[in-house]
Amino acid sequence: MDRNVPGLSHVILQKLNMKSYEDYKSAMDGRKRGSDFGIRTYFDMFQKMEDTFKFCVECKKLPNALPDPKSLRRCKRCQNVYYCGVACQRANWPLHKKFCKKLKLVALDRLVEWLVFTGDIPFPTDTWTKPAWDVKGWEDWFSMQEQLEEKLGAIVAGRYMTLLWANAGKPRPEDAELRESIRRLVTDFHSRPLTIGLGLRLFGIDPLTRPLTVHVVGASHVETLNTRLTDYDELTRMFPGHQGVEMVMVGVDVVDGPIMRPPLTTLAPRGKVYLSSYKGLYHDFWESHVETKLAAPPDLVVGFHPGFHACPDLLAGWLPTLLLLRDYRLPVLFTVYSEQELKASLQILVELETHVVGYASNPFASLRPEQVYSNPNKPPVYCSSHYIALLGAEAVPGTEELEDDDGWQGGEPSAAAVAGGIAPGLG
Repeated sequence: MDRNVPGLSHVILQKLNMKSYEDYKSAMDGRKRGSDFGIRTYFDMFQKMEDTFKFCVECKKLPNALPDPKSLRRCKRCQNVYYCGVACQRANWPLHKKFCKKLKLVALDRLVEWLVFTGDIPFPTDTWTKPAWDVKGWEDWFSMQEQLEEKLGAIVAGRYMTLLWANAGKPRPEDAELRESIRRLVTDFHSRPLTIGLGLRLFGIDPLTRPLTVHVVGASHVETLNTRLTDYDELTRMFPGHQGVEMVMVGVDVVDGPIMRPPLTTLAPRGKVYLSSYKGLYHDFWESHVETKLAAPPDLVVGFHPGFHACPDLLAGWLPTLLLLRDYRLPVLFTVYSEQELKASLQILVELETHVVGYASNPFASLRPEQVYSNPNKPPVYCSSHYIALLGAEAVPGTEELEDDDGWQGGEPSAAAVAGGIAPGLG
């Protein structure tokens, strides 16, 4: 249980009486009724989702282990954690007070995230008015969005925001808090395409000169649940006039939907981002599709939170893919949630004699805080907070390395790179 739960978890699915992410997507798309899963109202849905977070954060007791399952009481400040009684609350307060304010944001974003599924978030974005290498982070990105306050205001005043707070079982926050939550969730949504764009710049891969193929390895429901064909179009606004980009989602947990279509055997359409997918392991996809020319070889491989550091079984599952990426000398960008995960992942990659050409804080990390499910009283983590760039096997004398405008060349990045991300030009 002691793990991060970014977005919809299996625990939530169980509470919703759903067997898979496909069931959840069918309900959201209207292909199945909520009543098919025992959900009759919006209130039922939000309460069942909140039930997954109901346990005493001090003694860890679940409702069914208490004499009165309804005796759990929520912290009034953060509206996030629960206690079975005053004694546990008092005992936990010295620790909880360190994280209470941040956990209030976690609880708020968890509810407002519903507007991603309704289509209210993200708001329509504009073509970048700055070159990609001049956009150093989210402050620069938001500055390019015309009528930003009007867009945020429309979501705050919208039908689904009203429905949400009429049924959430919590008081509606101030509009200013809702606007900030929307901003955080917009960064969460666009973090993946912008991180891919960062990866292209890191490796000097120019989408303006030729069509590109990007493989997203280890893709799961996080990348594919309710994914629309336009969800990575921010790459087109990032690189206006590009020659075409195909994104192939590859993973055993890819969710059925619009992007469940075979990879292209020809070049990606000019000026378009084309999404396709393959449900299975990456090394199997390589053998069945790439080697047989049913899919294009990648110009870049990206893995969002691969998690191979978490346990020996996961590492064993990832090992054939990691060795393939190393031996074919493919440009690879992995992201992780935290510095702790970064260190553990780097140790494994070094032991595999993979050439780590660089790692740093991600300027396009999600700004949405995530909590550890079984122990919320820990520092929150952020999706894609750091990245690791890999290229082939361990460097040998004469091997060319990446170099950026800050002078970062492999291994430890410069202080400037860590502070603002790296920004290599494309010529």
